[in-house]
Amino acid sequence: MDAFTGTFTQQEPIPEEAIEAAVAVMRGGRLHRYNTEPGEIAPAAQLEEAFAAYQGAKYCLACASGGYALSVSLRAAGVEPGDKVLTNGFTLAPVPGAIAAVGAEPVLVEITRDLVIDLDDLARKIDASGARVLMLSHMRGHLADMEALCALCDDHGITLIEDCAHTMGAKWNGRPSGGFGLAGCFSTQTYKHINSGEGGLLTSDDPDFMARAIMMSGSYMLYERHRAAPAPETFATIRLETPNMSGRMDNLRAAILLPQLATLDANAARWNARYEAIAARLSRVNGLYMPYRPPEEFFVASSIQFLAPGMAPEACERFVARMKDMGVELKWFGAEDPVAFTSNHRSWHYMPAQDLPQTDATLATLFDMRLPLTFSVEDCAHIADLIATDREGT
Repeated sequence: MDAFTGTFTQQEPIPEEAIEAAVAVMRGGRLHRYNTEPGEIAPAAQLEEAFAAYQGAKYCLACASGGYALSVSLRAAGVEPGDKVLTNGFTLAPVPGAIAAVGAEPVLVEITRDLVIDLDDLARKIDASGARVLMLSHMRGHLADMEALCALCDDHGITLIEDCAHTMGAKWNGRPSGGFGLAGCFSTQTYKHINSGEGGLLTSDDPDFMARAIMMSGSYMLYERHRAAPAPETFATIRLETPNMSGRMDNLRAAILLPQLATLDANAARWNARYEAIAARLSRVNGLYMPYRPPEEFFVASSIQFLAPGMAPEACERFVARMKDMGVELKWFGAEDPVAFTSNHRSWHYMPAQDLPQTDATLATLFDMRLPLTFSVEDCAHIADLIATDREGT
C-alpha cells in the first residue's frame, strides 16, 4: 500500500473575508482593543458579543491565549496560592500549568479507558483533598456524562471550570460545552477549531466573576467598551480591588476569528465525516479499542484516539516509527519523555508526583492523531487502511 503524503500540521487557509478584515484593521492602525474612534465597536468587542451569542452565555472575554483564559478563570473564581484544584490525570500541560501559575496545587483524578474523568475517583479525591474547584479538561474533545458530573459537583459544593480547548462547538444533550459550570475556557490556537495563531475566549453567566476577569485582563477603566460584559455598576467595587494582569486579545486576531465563527458548525460536520472514515475502519481491527462516544455527546472530531491494549512499550515505539515511515503521524501518550505537545503527568515535575494506575494503564497504549481539514475523507480512509493493515499484519 502506498504511503500517505499529506501534512498533519497543515491547516486550511484563513478565509478571504477574515484576511480582508485583518487588512482593514492594519490599515487603520488601531490594533489595540481600546483604540477606537467615536462610535466605533472594536473587533474584539464584536467577537465577544458574537461568541457569547453562539454559546448562549451572558458574558464573554477575549484573551491573549487559551492558557490565559484558564489561569484568569481560576483567579477570578477566588483560587489562592496553596489551594488544591482538581483536574483530569489525562490532559495537556497548559491545564496543570494554569493551576500552578496561580500558586495552587493540581490534584489529579483518574480517567476511564474512554478518556473521560472517572466520577468515582473524582468523588474520592474531593473528599480526600478538600479541593473546592474542578478544572475539567474535555481532553481531545471527549465529554464525560455532564449531568452526572454536575450533580456530583453540586452535592459537594465544587465550583466547575471547563477547559474547552478541544470542544468548541461540541454539546452534551444539546447543551454547549462550556455552559455547565462557572466558566468555559476556549482556545483559538492554530490547531483548534477556529484559528488566530494564539488566542482564547472565556464565557460565564456570573457577573461578579466576569467583572473580575475583565479587570484582570487589563481593561483599566474601559470596561464599558465590552459588549458582552456585566452592567457597569457590577464593576463599582471590583474595579478598585482587582489587579491588572494584562492578557487582552487584540483587534487583529479578533478580526481574523469573527468570520471563522460563522463556519464553525459546518466545519464540525466536515471534521466528523473524517473521524467516521477512520473510526469505522479501526473499530473492526482486532486488538484496537476505539473510545466509546455516547449518544448524548455531539463532538467535534479535530483529532482521533485509539488504544492498543496489551501492547508493550517497545512495540508501541516501533508502531509509531512504522507509521511515520508510511507518512502517518501518530502521537503516543505512554512515552517516558515528553515529545512536542505530547506529555503526561509523570513529566510535570513542578507539581507533587501522584499515583494514577488506571490512567497510566490507559495512556500506556493510547495513540492520538490530528485530523486537519486539509485532508479529504478519502485521505482519512487511506490513513485508516495503513493503520489497520499494520495491526492486522502483526
